[in-house]
Amino acid sequence: MKDSEEFYKKLRAQLADTSLWPTAYLYKFIVPTEDAKITQIENIFDNLGAVIDRKQSKNGKYTSVSINVRMKNPDEVINKYKEVAAKVEGVISL
Repeated sequence: MKDSEEFYKKLRAQLADTSLWPTAYLYKFIVPTEDAKITQIENIFDNLGAVIDRKQSKNGKYTSVSINVRMKNPDEVINKYKEVAAKVEGVISL
């Protein structure tokens, strides 16, 4: 858990230094190709005006979910990463 907190601390600093807020942010997740898991991710970003793009891997085992959404600040970006990690089993955040 300590490693993830350190990661989020670095990410927060990078986001604060490199972007003017609010700004569009691109999330990328990889999940096993299961409709329930993909829907879980989409529901987390529901009502935010997100543009969501899905792409299945060549063998169909995994699906890449890209979400482009306007976020208010670095903390809001990180909170969404944490929410996805907590709710969607087997997700990989890129």
